[in-house]
Amino acid sequence: MMNFSLTETQEMIAQTVRDFAEQHIKPEMMEWDESQTFPVAVMKKLGELGLLGVLVPEEYGGAGLTYDEYVTAITELGKVDPSVALSMAAHNSLCTGHIMQFGNEAQKKKWLPKLATGEWIGAWGLTEANTGSDAMRMRCVAKKDGDHYVLNGAKNWITHGISGDVAVVLARTGELLDSHGITAFVVERGTPGFTGGKKENKLGMRASETAEMIFQDCRVPAENILGEVGDGFIQAMKILDGGRISIAALSLGIAKGALDAALKYSKEREQFGQPISNFQAIAFKLADMATEIEAAELLTFQAASLKNQGKKVTNQSAMAKYYASEVCVRASVEAVQIFGGYGYTKDFPVEKFYRDSKLCTIGEGTSEIQKLVLSKNLLRE
Repeated sequence: MMNFSLTETQEMIAQTVRDFAEQHIKPEMMEWDESQTFPVAVMKKLGELGLLGVLVPEEYGGAGLTYDEYVTAITELGKVDPSVALSMAAHNSLCTGHIMQFGNEAQKKKWLPKLATGEWIGAWGLTEANTGSDAMRMRCVAKKDGDHYVLNGAKNWITHGISGDVAVVLARTGELLDSHGITAFVVERGTPGFTGGKKENKLGMRASETAEMIFQDCRVPAENILGEVGDGFIQAMKILDGGRISIAALSLGIAKGALDAALKYSKEREQFGQPISNFQAIAFKLADMATEIEAAELLTFQAASLKNQGKKVTNQSAMAKYYASEVCVRASVEAVQIFGGYGYTKDFPVEKFYRDSKLCTIGEGTSEIQKLVLSKNLLRE
């Protein structure tokens, strides 16, 4: 029998995140959205709460929790401001997660305490201007020079590409299209030749910084390589397996936030002398949203449970990410529809959920890539 109730720790984390969001995020989030301000101070505060090192063992300054608590925290944050939740997810799953999973003892001791406590903000660089889903054609190269590697190239669509204090960067050390020709490097901000580039002007998730990282003759010590030379691409695919769970959790938060807002509004808004929730056209929308959200939640926690057990999660995380992200877009669309004209204004939260939701079907592998992963594995069985 599976137990679906939240544990005491999950309840505590959910409440902590709710209180934090109410106090530190809600009052300013629309302003951040308008001005595309990445709230670094709020990220630092999340670090103080232990939310930037949720999965990092306590010996490295982390909270030492499981994927269950991690999913809970992102979901709660996503219900309020998906931008901040996205930044938290990328920091935890990608940069911190990569160092935690593939770093040696010295590397973990050097970087994890700074990342887990929020002293440093992390970035992760795989995507380039011409290589999104097709990552093996990357052009960013690293050439060996004595006990250093010299990096040249650029990374695009990078969360915290300008503000990140440290980045895990995937660069080509071998031949084009060779899955063993890519290596993961840790590059600290301030390293000569490493700069932030253009910041993207986005439809949604506007308070989460998305920018270019540029490398011009950037010398990185060989001791900053994570794992072995040539292991980078294989590592990245494993990191994305876990990262997809966090995007599923983020999607879940957006969908729940949209449903909560729509439910509340439908009971308050009156037309033809009665609340609009009395009309079947509205009530059925709410029923559909609630059912799909429930299914997305089950898929997400199933993937989290497998991840906690150290089992392979490729299929489950792809399913959870694919389904939850599509659900959050549908839920946001329906929420705007239920609000009618008001749903199209910035005075109510659903227009922001609507804009923010779309990224979830694109980032960390598009819906089409998830279907590719799933169908390949199905046909291989």
